[in-house]
Amino acid sequence: MCAGPVREWVDLGRQPVSNAFLMPEEVDSETFFRLAVGICADCTMVQQLEPMPTDNMFRPDYPYRSSTSAGLCSHFEEVAHLLRDTELTGVDDLVVEIGSNDGIMLRRLSAAGVRHLGVDPSAGAAAAAAASGVRVRVDFFDERSAAEILATDGPAKVIFSANTVSHVADIDTVFRGVDRLLTADGIFVFEDRYVSDIVEYAYFDQIYDEHFYLFAVRSVDAMVARLGFELVDVERIPIHGGSVRYTVARPGSRERRPSVARMVDEEARYGIGEHETYLRFGRQIERIRTDLVALLTDLRDAGRRVVGYGATSKSATVTNYCGIGPDLVPFICDTTPEKQGRLSPGAHIPVRPYAAFSDPYPDYALLLAWNHAEEIMAKERQFVEQGGRWILYAPHVRIV
Repeated sequence: MCAGPVREWVDLGRQPVSNAFLMPEEVDSETFFRLAVGICADCTMVQQLEPMPTDNMFRPDYPYRSSTSAGLCSHFEEVAHLLRDTELTGVDDLVVEIGSNDGIMLRRLSAAGVRHLGVDPSAGAAAAAAASGVRVRVDFFDERSAAEILATDGPAKVIFSANTVSHVADIDTVFRGVDRLLTADGIFVFEDRYVSDIVEYAYFDQIYDEHFYLFAVRSVDAMVARLGFELVDVERIPIHGGSVRYTVARPGSRERRPSVARMVDEEARYGIGEHETYLRFGRQIERIRTDLVALLTDLRDAGRRVVGYGATSKSATVTNYCGIGPDLVPFICDTTPEKQGRLSPGAHIPVRPYAAFSDPYPDYALLLAWNHAEEIMAKERQFVEQGGRWILYAPHVRIV
């Protein structure tokens, strides 16, 4: 971001494309990269050292669908209400969403008659959005696509993005697009996972190919200033194990709220900008790997049956870094049809339909979708009532 020196603090080894769930015949052509992470000594941005090309990650068959989670549906309904009630003052105001996925947020604005456009490179996700009444453009968001949108739809009063901005290594291309498309008094609002929570709770599996950057308020503040904008507000939100909603505007167009300085001070007290903090985190990750593999090995040797719950993107980091394969976890159950009948990236654990979880129930379930733990555990009470137990691995390995 700033040409400062980036110091490596962890190497999670050879990792696959996290959302590339494979047919058996595709195993030999799988793509891998080295997942190493460092921190900039100057602007404190935490980032990967070897980016995976975006075309490899966000393909037409990209399988992730936001709407499969009731918690995310509720969250994005609140976001739609927030934007509509606080920012949209004219009948022709335009909202553009970067990485709109299956239209989980924009469908609420569409139903309310708000002018909108989703931009997403995945044709499959875009088709799902269009089927729900969302206007969507199959494309990456950058200066070129922003200029074309401006020509056809006019400027945007609000540009929104959730869990997408951190995916783009060449992030200046996104901000050049925002600069081209945003009105003089408009705002760019984006949500992303918060590195402070990742460190505090040892959510190391939040590090995977798509999450090129791990944002802190201090590093985002420096980043947007360098790219010609101003960070005017921040808000912590609980989604995805802890995220921050950043509000960015053109310099001087909005009052900068005290929340920005307050969170920057909190990060300084916690050492979020210091290399040593991340070295300690790296050592904690190593302990989790040792303990998790030992637990799964002991359970297997004792004749206990363990299955995975949730074929998530982040599960690729866990299974590949820890060396967990079908010998320890015979299959992962998941509700996403696009993943079922395939093999997990890198580890090649079979992904089965959700119904396989209770046919019959396993002795233990490795909760790979831990960010939806409350929702999942409420749904799966019968599993526990029949003697089943959950295995969690962050911030430490335990059975609950």
